[in-house]
Amino acid sequence: MEASGTKIKLKQLTESDWPIFKELYTNPRTMKHVYNPFDEDVAWTVFNCRLKPWDINSDGWLSFSINELSTKATLGLIGLKITNHTAKIAEVGFMLLENARGKGIASEALTILVKFAFTELGLNKLIAMCSTENSGSYNLLEKRGFIREGCLAQNSFINNQYVDDYIYGLCKSTLNSQTP
Repeated sequence: MEASGTKIKLKQLTESDWPIFKELYTNPRTMKHVYNPFDEDVAWTVFNCRLKPWDINSDGWLSFSINELSTKATLGLIGLKITNHTAKIAEVGFMLLENARGKGIASEALTILVKFAFTELGLNKLIAMCSTENSGSYNLLEKRGFIREGCLAQNSFINNQYVDDYIYGLCKSTLNSQTP
């Protein structure tokens, strides 16, 4: 799958995306609110899992690189993982290089992914989790129409401490009712 917006193109993850994957997942600043940073071997294992063929019945992540149209530079990653096949619910996640943040790139990527999830995949709901300390992510989710559904106390263990996470949801019916 490939889909373009005004600034970016999403392309399904390929072996050529290893450098961006490694850079994001091993960077302590990028991973600060996500997980403990991976070492290169763990990053490689996770990356290879993301390369496996995917279909609507898969349990793994469908991952995309986020590529700038003007420069062709890869700026980050975004993806989804179906968490409930019967209810058609998927979790979404995204990460950007530090120098790509604050420029509308993640917003556009999330908009493209949401449209793909609801129209092409026929999903009913998308969810996202992020640390209560990650204002960049939760502000983006809220801007794109996701509703904060709760707070999960001590839901993650990052850098030797328990972290609270917000849980967000976006239902297809809610999104459709917001569209003029």
